[in-house]
Amino acid sequence: MSPEGTAPWTTPSVLEAALRCRCPRCGKGRLFRGILDVRARCETCDLDLAGNDAGDGAAALVILVLGAIIVSLAFWTEFRFHPPLWLHAILWPLLTIPLAVAMIRPTKAALIAMQYRHRASEMGL
Repeated sequence: MSPEGTAPWTTPSVLEAALRCRCPRCGKGRLFRGILDVRARCETCDLDLAGNDAGDGAAALVILVLGAIIVSLAFWTEFRFHPPLWLHAILWPLLTIPLAVAMIRPTKAALIAMQYRHRASEMGL
């Protein structure tokens, strides 16, 4: 039930909670305090978020997925256009760093939302 006792929460999908970086129960409260610090409690539904932390799972997933994409693009660029080495040294960090930063928050939010869903289904909620 919501804090007002009026209606049960409408739980957002994992994708919606991840892309919006919102609470996995209500979908309204912000999940993060700062860049990657998970809030202790949801500001809207008062869900305890302290135990829901993805740890290094999000970073590992981003490294594996983004690394495969960037390395594939670097090989394709090298074999297709034969650019000088200095261009590779400038191009790929300029592409990799912003993409990694953009991907890490939603990935961490998705892992936290999946943790919440898994615990809720085990408890019968």
